[in-house]
Amino acid sequence: IVESVGEYVEEVKEGDTVIPVFFPECDECRDCKSTKSNVCTKFAKYSNAMPRDEVGRFTDMKGEPIHHFLYVSSFVEYTVVDITFVVKISPQMPVNKACLLSCGVTTGIGAVWKVAKVEEGSTVAIFGLGVVGLAVAQAAKQQGASKIIGIDLNPEKEDIGKKFGVTDFIDPKSCDEEKKVSQVIKELTDGGADYCFECIGSATVMQDAFESSREELSLDGFITHEVSFRDINKAFEYLING
Repeated sequence: IVESVGEYVEEVKEGDTVIPVFFPECDECRDCKSTKSNVCTKFAKYSNAMPRDEVGRFTDMKGEPIHHFLYVSSFVEYTVVDITFVVKISPQMPVNKACLLSCGVTTGIGAVWKVAKVEEGSTVAIFGLGVVGLAVAQAAKQQGASKIIGIDLNPEKEDIGKKFGVTDFIDPKSCDEEKKVSQVIKELTDGGADYCFECIGSATVMQDAFESSREELSLDGFITHEVSFRDINKAFEYLING
């Protein structure tokens, strides 16, 4: 809830309900006006203070500066935020639910709607059924996906996932030692999922996601030479010679 506003702020007023977001929008630059990007070029640089004057607004009891966190510093009861980092919402929406929209939920839904553009009847595999993964499942269901596979090490996520649209659940720990998760997914989807979403942030799991997709990415053909770090200069020679 907005407690007070600065001198030149006209977009919101005291008492308005807003959501803080750490991806700003100036509504003026090329990227803000584009439908393909959400990274504002005007406020692209992150700092430990306010974006316009690079001056912090927080101090401790001794007067020492306290750094801002991702411009929103939302782990406090009161914060100071630039107007480009808040979105006004309806006061009818419960704030304890609205806060989910500022990060995890929109990340998952946006990945399905805006980036992958999942089509009706397609198959989806989701690695990790946390907030982001569950949002992916819900969005995929709304898009009409025919099969939504949730993969998670926590078996309790199966029932939770099904409430959000998951049709099949895989616990990697329960898979046969000779059968990888990607093989199970390919059997369930007749050759691989149309869309795979890695919602954990793990390089290993990302590789599993690639291997579970219908058109598996192969990098073997791009490797023409292998050299040790000791012979790194040879690598540059190969690069120069094409």
